[in-house]
Amino acid sequence: MSVSTQVTPVDEEVTFSPDDIIVSKTDPTGRILYANKIFCDVAEMTTKDVIGQPHSIIRHPDMPRAIFKLLWDRIGAGHEIFAYVKNMSATGKYYWVLAHVTPSFGDGGKLLGYHSNRRVPPAKGLAVIKPLYQELLRIEGSYKNGKDALAASTAHLEKLLDEAGMDYDQFVWSLAA
Repeated sequence: MSVSTQVTPVDEEVTFSPDDIIVSKTDPTGRILYANKIFCDVAEMTTKDVIGQPHSIIRHPDMPRAIFKLLWDRIGAGHEIFAYVKNMSATGKYYWVLAHVTPSFGDGGKLLGYHSNRRVPPAKGLAVIKPLYQELLRIEGSYKNGKDALAASTAHLEKLLDEAGMDYDQFVWSLAA
């Protein structure tokens, strides 16, 4: 059961301290195994509400599918990723984070799950990310077929990165500097 399918987004931001770190751990399928108090406070949920739920419980519909594909492709290949993410609380409020997601491995390199730390994103980065994500969503919304929508927005993102002469990681870090 996902908050995003039950709650209507509202244009009200939940804020948290720049000193706070939102932490969660999931199993390999993305089900939450651990969420710290800050995660629960910002998401306006209790630990009981989130443990065992898919991490998408906090997914905001304003997040482009292309960004989540990039994230899952990267961590699925065993690599870390930093990404700007707009999440949604249980009451429909939104909050922006700069997420650092890493795969967690056990003995013999077996994937145990994923670990994510999230901080308040820099305002400079959000000034670039917000219109970019709106453009990616516009592209995705112009297709009836979800697969075509994802392909088009991903191609657009890749084109922008190519034109800037950066890969995704360089782009994200250029916004955080």
